[in-house]
Amino acid sequence: MSSERLNGIIRAWEAGKPAFTCFAKVDKLSAQEMTDAPYDGIVFEMEHNPYDVAGLGDALQYMLNRKKIAESGSVAPAVTPIARIPANGVEMNQSFAKQVLDRGVYGVITPHVATVEQAYNAVASCRYAKPTGAALYEPKGVRGDGPATAARYWGLTQPEYYAKADVWPLAPHGELLCGLMIESPEAIENLDDMLANVPGIGFCLIGEGDLSQALGYARQYEHPEVLDAMRRIVETCHRHKVVVGNPHTGAKNVERLLGEGYKFLMSAPSRSYGVVGQGRELAGY
Repeated sequence: MSSERLNGIIRAWEAGKPAFTCFAKVDKLSAQEMTDAPYDGIVFEMEHNPYDVAGLGDALQYMLNRKKIAESGSVAPAVTPIARIPANGVEMNQSFAKQVLDRGVYGVITPHVATVEQAYNAVASCRYAKPTGAALYEPKGVRGDGPATAARYWGLTQPEYYAKADVWPLAPHGELLCGLMIESPEAIENLDDMLANVPGIGFCLIGEGDLSQALGYARQYEHPEVLDAMRRIVETCHRHKVVVGNPHTGAKNVERLLGEGYKFLMSAPSRSYGVVGQGRELAGY
């Protein structure tokens, strides 16, 4: 089994670079367009868009580009697909995470995570069970065993898939990302405890829309109170060496976000490819 890194988002971080991503609709046309996009990854949006697992499976297939695979000599996707699921942290999201992982995505973003218990559950949902006492046992995996489709999509045997289908950075060889949406005052108050007590969190994505709503300044992303709340999230993530992300990256704020240490930068789809180029130039690559 090759030791190459399959997840392009993780690959960027391990190289000391920010990862550039965008939301995508769960449809074939979007998937085809994203295959040749300049992003490190895309997030299939299934929280506010319909939760269509069959459609997700089709979209993932349409992301495959045989010519690029042959030219690269690698089964690693040119653009890494992950999914945002509809269930909030408090809703106990195992079934949603299991469904999208079994289709073949390389990570799961869980909305509205606000407590240690919810963070633990989000990570556990992305992990297979291990024998008690095994290395990296906690958080105890609760993902059900059904790897055939995902292994085939990744281009691996099932034993190879098992070896790689764990959460990074808890498992350094893992190719799965567990992302938490931090989007409430309660989440900010509990974030230090979450990051201190729940290993396996790949990144925290600030939910500016919901956070601004909860603070009483709906979609006023530049309001001082909203910016201060975001600053607290960033500082807490940096203190625990956890990647922090922003879902509304554009030409006007990309330089500030990079300067503040954001490493998961989401811009609008294809019409904003220029933001990726601008961001990479500012980041020095």
